[in-house]
This record gives sequence, C-alpha cells and structure tokens, in this order.
Amino acid sequence: MDSQAIELTGISKAFGANNVLRGIDLTLKPGQVTALMGANGAGKSTLVKVLCGVHPPSAGAIRLFGKPFSPATPSQAIAEGVVTVHQNINDGVIPDLDVASNLMLDQLARPGKGLFLNRKAMRAQARELAAAMGLDVDVRQMVSDLGVADRQLVAIARAMAHKPRLLILDEPTSSLSAAEAHRLFGLIDRLRNGGVAVLYISHRMSDIRRIADRIVSMRDGKISGIFEEQPLDYKGAVNAMLGHSMADANIEVSQAEGVVMELDAIQLREDSQPFSLTLRANEVVAITGLVGSGKTDLANVLFGLEKPLAGKMTLLGQPYRPDSQRDAIAKGVFLCPKDRANNAVVQDFDITRNLTIPFLRRHSGAVFLKRGSERQTARRTIDDLGIVCQSTRDEIGSLSGGNQQKVMVGRWLAEPSNLLVLDEPFQGVDIKARRDIGQKIRETSPGRATVVFVAETDEALEIADRIIVMSDHTIVGDHRNEGLDMGLLQAQVAGQIDSVHAVTKKTAEPAK
Repeated sequence: MDSQAIELTGISKAFGANNVLRGIDLTLKPGQVTALMGANGAGKSTLVKVLCGVHPPSAGAIRLFGKPFSPATPSQAIAEGVVTVHQNINDGVIPDLDVASNLMLDQLARPGKGLFLNRKAMRAQARELAAAMGLDVDVRQMVSDLGVADRQLVAIARAMAHKPRLLILDEPTSSLSAAEAHRLFGLIDRLRNGGVAVLYISHRMSDIRRIADRIVSMRDGKISGIFEEQPLDYKGAVNAMLGHSMADANIEVSQAEGVVMELDAIQLREDSQPFSLTLRANEVVAITGLVGSGKTDLANVLFGLEKPLAGKMTLLGQPYRPDSQRDAIAKGVFLCPKDRANNAVVQDFDITRNLTIPFLRRHSGAVFLKRGSERQTARRTIDDLGIVCQSTRDEIGSLSGGNQQKVMVGRWLAEPSNLLVLDEPFQGVDIKARRDIGQKIRETSPGRATVVFVAETDEALEIADRIIVMSDHTIVGDHRNEGLDMGLLQAQVAGQIDSVHAVTKKTAEPAK
C-alpha cells in the first residue's frame, strides 16, 4: 500500500477573479486522523468539494494511493473510496425517503440491481448498518420526521456503507449529543485502526483533542501550519488559523434591569419537573445542556412554535401566549433558529432579502418595497458582523457556512426587540466569528432580554451574564458568570446533580 492515502500538489481553485484555494500542498496518511482548522472563508469547504468531485481544481494534481485522482462527479469519488459527510446535513440525506432507503440508496442505484426492490431484505441490511452506527431509529421512518441529530447520524451511517478509504467529516458533531459523539469517535477509532485516512473538519477543540493525530491550519486559501509533533500545539494551530494570537474573552457582567419575560411553573414534558425563570432587560442569559436536554423545546415555547404543557408566561407584565410566529414577532419576540438550512436560509434570495424578509413592512412605502432601505440595512449588518462577501446582492448560497450563520444572526439583530432568542448561533462558525457574533449580541443587548442557547460551556462563558443549565427538560442550575464553580456547572450539564427543586424557586430572580 502507498504510504500516502492522498497527496495534493499545488491545488488551486478560482471562481472568476476570486482565488479561493492558492497552491495547496497536503498529504493524508492511512490510519491517521487529520484535523483541518480554518476561519470561515479560509477555503476548507472548497477544498473538500475538490476532493469529492464537486469542483475540478483550476491547477495542481491529486494522487490517491499513488494513482492520479481527478473525479468528475461525487459518485466517481465515492467509487474510488473518497466519501464525504458534508456540514449541510441535507447534502447527505434525502428527507422525502425513509431511513432504509437513505442508507441503502447508493447500493440500490448500482447497475444490475434490477427493477424490483426486496424491501424486507433492504430493511434488514439497513438495520444492520444502523446498529453498527448506534443509530436507534425505525428504518421505516421518514427522514423528514427525524430530528437534526438523527439526520446527521443517518448521513454518517450512509457514508460508512461505502467502506471508505478516505473519509471526510465536516463538523460532524455539531448536532450530536455527548453520547452520540462518543459513538462517532469510537467508530473513527475503528476506521483509523483499519487503515482508513480521516480528514476531520471542526472548530471544536474538545473534538480535536479527542480524535486528532495531527492538525492542519488554513488561512486565506493556503496551508498556514501543520502540527504533528506530540503533544499537539493547539494554541499554535489556532494562531496559525487566525494569523494572530487570540486573547481571552473577558465578560463584564451587566446590571440587569426591568423584567421583560416571566415564566411561571412551565412544564415542557409530562415526565419533566416544572420550572420558573425571569428574563430581564440588558441581561444576556446563556442556556446550556446536552443535546436532548430541552433547550430547543424551550426556545420554541418562547417563540410560540410549541405550547407548554403547563404554566404561564408574561411579556412586559401582560399574558404571553403567541398564536403564531407572526404574532410573536409583532410582540417583539424574535427567534434565530438552530437548523439554518431548513428553518432560516432562503436559498433563492440574496443576502439583502435574507436579512430583511421578516421585516419587509418596515422597508415598504405604500405598496412598494424600498430597495435602498433594504440595502442600507444589509450594508450595516455586513459591516457590523464582518460578513465576507462581494456585495449585498450576493446569493446566500455563495457564502461559506459561517458567513451564512452571520447573516441569520444579523437578521434578528438588525431590528429592535423585547426578547431575542438565539438557538445555537455559533453552530459551524470558527472561534473568531464566534467572538464577532458574541460581541455584537452583547453590544446590542441594552433595552432587551437576550437568551442564547448553546451546546458548549466555553460559548456560554464568552457571552453570558448568567448561565442556566438544563437537563431532562427542566432547569437544574443557575449561575452568575462571576467566580463560577466550574465543577458544579459541568456536573449539572452532565446530569449528575439533581438540583431541580432548589433551582425552581431560585430562578425567579437573577443569581446573586
């Protein structure tokens, strides 16, 4: 076997005058996990698309196990053993098919399979594949009915069916619980031991510390650093990615003011404990917990997408029970949703219209839209959040995933609100973009209550005045972001401490 699984020499890629990749030289070895880090717009996604046959390189050459490799399509790349699980989950699954069809689709499409399906045999094979991945779902269920985490696992399981020689994983744990991520890491360990080369793209240092044998940093379309000497230099890798050192984030806890929203004895599930919570003006509250802890359910309740089983809510002292999203927005309650691809981005619209679509009445005169007013809002948001684009008229799909995320957050920051709810606003963005978004959220927080749902404790520490911990669809911890007992916080996140009854009363007021 060749000592290199894949070798890239002088790989460049340009889209018109925009040089996205600039002379990439990189080798990946069998039985090794390479973590690829880079700021949003560094060229990571384009490099992946070149490797998996979506884009041909403008210059350079690729060799796969010593042989020339130039796939014209993703199916050709897969046939040669290069399999990719993309960051956009819908690139790896077909929502309108059931789980079994998704898992077996590539095999069914092979020549010689005939015109008739043996659905019983197909489902049996799909169950075996799902079990190997630790995917506990009914294979007859439609993928569109699955949650984001299960869709991600279906996409990964589908990739495993190809028995890859080079597996590319782009932010694979962004929607997974700790237990699901642990299963994925175990699978990667087995693949590595079996001689598979793995390219693992992530911004999560916890993932990289767990899984990486080496780190490759990208910046401005080039390789800016390779780190393979043990122990790995994580700080050096981040500095190479950014081009400068990253200072620690220091939060000066804000003084909370008047009550904006009050939740009284809210119950999210039949088997969960009720909880109470007060949200105040000027205060940024981070709500953290494992996937499945109830964070997104609470976000949906605040925005009127779901109704609580019990309890009452008030907004500015008045009963609050929105009938629809439009009703919530009219009352000044905004939600930036978690699933960007399905619930936020409108692919047919440009950046400007994606930013202004919920507020078109504010950019209208009589029956006509004021495009100048829309573009002014777009330009201000692009400048404020550092969105990398050519103009306000760029198609949203032309942006990197991180810059699309900035557009989605900027949409709701551009207009005044009473309560701003952001569900995983840092999903898929690099550490610099995370700081940019967090800083803008805090800068604009006076006069409103802000709730940010986050999966990572580090994200909560960088943005919050107060940190709430959820577990089993209730609140189990309430901490002011000063002099934190990190051991207690982490134990509550892990569900190791049952402090429901103490917190239920305590959360009616901000933690002292």
